[in-house]
Amino acid sequence: MNKKKIIKLSKKDFEKAWVESGKLLKKPHHDQQYPRLRLSTGKSHLLYDTIGEIRQAYLRLGFSEMINPVFIEEDHIYQQFGPEAPAVLDRCFYLAGLPRPDIGLGIDKIEKIENLGVEVNEDRLKDLQKVFRGYKKGELCGDDLVHDVSASLDAEDHIGLRVLEHVFPEIQQLKPVAGRTTLRSHMTSGWFISLQNIHNQSKLPLKLFSIDRCFRREQKEDSSHLMTYHSASCVVVDDEISLDMGKAVSESLLEYFGFKKFKYLPDEKKSKYYIPGTQTEVYGYHPLLKEWVEIATFGLYSPLALARYGIEEEVMNLGVGAERMAMVLHQEKDIREMVYPQLYRKWELSDRDLATMLFINYYPATQDGKNLMNLILEAWDQNASATSPCEFRVFSGEFLGKNIQVIAREEEENTRLLGPAARNQVYIYQGNIVGIPPEGQLDNPFIKKAVEKGISTRISYMESLAAQAAYHIEEMVVGNREEIKVKSTIARSLSDINLLLDEVALNYITGNNKQIDIRGPIFSTIEAHLER
Repeated sequence: MNKKKIIKLSKKDFEKAWVESGKLLKKPHHDQQYPRLRLSTGKSHLLYDTIGEIRQAYLRLGFSEMINPVFIEEDHIYQQFGPEAPAVLDRCFYLAGLPRPDIGLGIDKIEKIENLGVEVNEDRLKDLQKVFRGYKKGELCGDDLVHDVSASLDAEDHIGLRVLEHVFPEIQQLKPVAGRTTLRSHMTSGWFISLQNIHNQSKLPLKLFSIDRCFRREQKEDSSHLMTYHSASCVVVDDEISLDMGKAVSESLLEYFGFKKFKYLPDEKKSKYYIPGTQTEVYGYHPLLKEWVEIATFGLYSPLALARYGIEEEVMNLGVGAERMAMVLHQEKDIREMVYPQLYRKWELSDRDLATMLFINYYPATQDGKNLMNLILEAWDQNASATSPCEFRVFSGEFLGKNIQVIAREEEENTRLLGPAARNQVYIYQGNIVGIPPEGQLDNPFIKKAVEKGISTRISYMESLAAQAAYHIEEMVVGNREEIKVKSTIARSLSDINLLLDEVALNYITGNNKQIDIRGPIFSTIEAHLER
């Protein structure tokens, strides 16, 4: 069954389609089976690299790590932000959930269950009602509903799913209802809740940091705004704290990343959870970037907000945007491209990347075959310009335990043993794959640049065709065939010169209007036969 049929069937009977989808599972190629299948080292995301470095910087400064609450009740926003709360809540995501309805089990529904081929009796109906009551009360997880309905009816899971689909449409028609719980939009919201519980349980000063996601309902995502970002935030709690603590922490933190000079400027935003006049922006000068960059913000928490949480100590809070830091350090211009390159960044493969995806297809597997490949290359190289008709003995003797004779031949008159393109080399330049003669035709500007600036694959047409001939001669001997002729005429595609391009590279080349141009006359013939 193909995938289109699976999708069509799923709309009629999801459980049956799910079972049928198992038939799409294919046995992997022999070389892709464990233990031959082995994973190599992966590549990390630069954002998480930056987060790891910020984390190490905090730890080296003596801060202890903490995970702050992510789910923030609406009341906390009013306690922390005061009159500013409605504007803050406009930027928050509220959590919603599906209501748990009362599900009746009338005569009409019992008949529908029976029409689906399910045998019902009094005990099964009682068990089914018990399942729905547990679902309503929250005693039963939604994930288990299909299984428990099936078990109550003593039926397979796919029957239970069909019952829920066709008999109880009210479950399918549920709409989410929002509550008063928000996703954390500022790490500050989590800090107040955490400090309320631990501020008097540790010796002062208390130094804590947390690096985690925040969520903000932006009007739109653009080059500098995402709806979710990582706040790398810290607090210092003590009986008395001055604004100089924020300067000292930010300086030490940023020095870890190579910043040498710092500026501290008043922040015009003036958030109400800070003491007036303490909200400060931090600018660092990086010698490699050669510019001043806004990196962090710090301030002293307002005693009005702290008092609502029973916190008598003073608190300095500093926040660093991890994405902002990563963009600065890696000189990224668009936060969307940096965080989600798979969605926003133009797909790019370097010429070096493409070179790793081009292979000689048929290649001799034995040492005898590899030696024969070299002999074919020597014969072609020495006699490529010989006038035809002509033939040259390449090899005569024992090969894989049998005696064979191999000849390079050209029967057509008034030509050469090999065509003029046989010595071409394969180059990759600006995403194009091209065949270039050894002399290079440097009067052609594109070919000149390909030779000078492109990647040479170090593959010649002769080499790949010699490999193909040796491989097929191996097959001839192992298969006990009498003779074989391996002939190439005009190269039009990579397969004509025994090359194989990875599908990823092919998609990239065709999708970006690049070219594969390896055209040219080869006219090579290798004949081999067993000697009895």
